[in-house]
Amino acid sequence: MPTSKRDYYEVLGVNKSASKDEIKSAYRKLAKKYHPDLNKSPDAPKKFEEIQEAYDVLYDDNKRKMYDQYGMAAFEQGASTGGAGNPFAGGGFSSQGFGDVDLNDIFASFFGGGGQQRARSDGSPAKGEDTLYRVKIDFMAAIAGRHVSIPITYDEPCPHCHGTGAESPSDVSTCPACGGTGYVRQRRQTIFGMMESEGVCPRCHGTGKVVGKSCHICGGSGYTRVHKDLDVNIPAGINNGQQIRVSGKGQRGVNGGPNGDLYVEVIVQPSDTFRREGNDIHIDVTLSFVDCALGTSIDVPTVYGIVTMDVPSGTQPNQILKLRERGVKDLRSGRPGSEFVHIQVKTPTNLTEGEKTLLKEFQSQESHKKSGPFQRWKEKKWS
Repeated sequence: MPTSKRDYYEVLGVNKSASKDEIKSAYRKLAKKYHPDLNKSPDAPKKFEEIQEAYDVLYDDNKRKMYDQYGMAAFEQGASTGGAGNPFAGGGFSSQGFGDVDLNDIFASFFGGGGQQRARSDGSPAKGEDTLYRVKIDFMAAIAGRHVSIPITYDEPCPHCHGTGAESPSDVSTCPACGGTGYVRQRRQTIFGMMESEGVCPRCHGTGKVVGKSCHICGGSGYTRVHKDLDVNIPAGINNGQQIRVSGKGQRGVNGGPNGDLYVEVIVQPSDTFRREGNDIHIDVTLSFVDCALGTSIDVPTVYGIVTMDVPSGTQPNQILKLRERGVKDLRSGRPGSEFVHIQVKTPTNLTEGEKTLLKEFQSQESHKKSGPFQRWKEKKWS
């Protein structure tokens, strides 16, 4: 390794006291920046190789100690860094010089997830993805419950081959390309030299099995497309945003695995009369100040119909009266909440002369009640 190379610490942009975490973090940022698959500049391959070489030395405790003591001379005359310039030499991903850096993680960031670089499937059955469907219902339907019909399209295992895609069990055999493992090793030439990697078998797609004669029902796909109207029971008391799970009506599974689930999210439209808070119902009722002062009985709407409620005398504006067990039934226990009646007092307008006379008399008596004790106090104090 010629001594004209740049200082490894300078290459990674870290100081000589940098921790291993700092070295790894600097390496990851630079590797992403200069990887030839992302950076098309003519200098990118050389810079990427230089970055990899610096990391290979500085992340290894022994190599770093030698470099700090002897510099570049520590690796001259055949004292190799272990193939830093070609991290893939010798077949497969070389673990030497990479410490605990996850190469799959790095390449996932290069290629948007890494799914095409190395498939993670081992060919075993896997459950399909879940599906979300939203349905709107009115306020009272959420209180009482109802059934809704949902048009859905999904795949279900073929009733004849049960998801294998074969006409009969004897038509399924071990894949000759991968020997049943589901994986094959591949070699290809890259700018870093010959790279060997393990990928999903292109013939069996990771299942380890091949089908001789395809199922006459599904044509070998292992599933059939279903279009239907699904009846979903929305239970009484469901709240806005809650979901109902319908098992097995989501996306189809992988390699014969079960379907995912369908989640029906319920959107409850607001009511013009009622407000819901948990399992309690709130409602505003407007009364005259006479009814509040003298007390009265009124008919109050609830989510289960009209009920008669007594308003005690002396009820104040914004006072809240409670109707027990007139709220929403709990989904689990079935126990209903309460209804809270918020009293609003209305001031009368367009009074008749008779009403004005009565109110003035009332006003006079109220003034006398207020001034009488005060007047007696004054007479006693100054006598």
